[in-house]
Amino acid sequence: MDLGISGKRALVLASSRGLGLGIATALAQEGVHVLLCGRSGDRLAENCKAINAAGKGKADWVWADLAEEDAVTLLLKAAEEKLGGIDILVNNTGGPTPGTSEDMTVQKLETYFQSMVLRVIALTNAVLPAMKAQGWGRILTVASSGVIEPIPNLALSNTLRGALVGWNKTLATEVASHGITANMILPGRIHTDRIDELDGANAKRQGKSLEEVRKASIASIPAGRLGTVEEFGAAGAFLCSHAAAYVTGTMLRVDGGAAKSL
Repeated sequence: MDLGISGKRALVLASSRGLGLGIATALAQEGVHVLLCGRSGDRLAENCKAINAAGKGKADWVWADLAEEDAVTLLLKAAEEKLGGIDILVNNTGGPTPGTSEDMTVQKLETYFQSMVLRVIALTNAVLPAMKAQGWGRILTVASSGVIEPIPNLALSNTLRGALVGWNKTLATEVASHGITANMILPGRIHTDRIDELDGANAKRQGKSLEEVRKASIASIPAGRLGTVEEFGAAGAFLCSHAAAYVTGTMLRVDGGAAKSL
């Protein structure tokens, strides 16, 4: 299936590894020029080398930390220099530290709010005028299945990513008439380094082995396995496509059927 986005330009946040890299790679396979960003120059350079070697889309990269106050300005400048503009924005951020609601101090909330919510909204607002002018744009925000079924010991993530749900739905209704879609993609248990880190933290908290925690987790997934980054990336690329022009304001679960809510 031709997704109809060859030649488009995409900025993919937090794409040095994991879910962000999965979406960036899938977009590049459709002929998109992607700009990767993150805090590991070595990994970003290697990822771009691999994407460019595939000979479909094109990849560049920029070092950026969403916790920094000038991150939005830096990213916009890099996108203009390397892409010439942004047709597709993939909002993705690293996850906060595990913990309960009682562990959420005001300082932690403020710190992670800056990188996980404020910068995402500021960057999106900055790219909208150009998208409106050309009558086409895609905003895709990566969140978590915790926004529909709160995940134990991830109170910070459940809280901050949940804030993006109301924002995205509001935004989608405001920009739909301009040919712009705004969707969210919710990963379940996709096998990434982040999942390994969280399983390790849960194993320590529960006094169990990593193998025990992983086995119990998989047992709760109807598909009977963890998802792959490639599967997640393909779903993300579809939501960024021309083919998905009538899909907006939605939250797509990529979780193997794990979420129990309707």
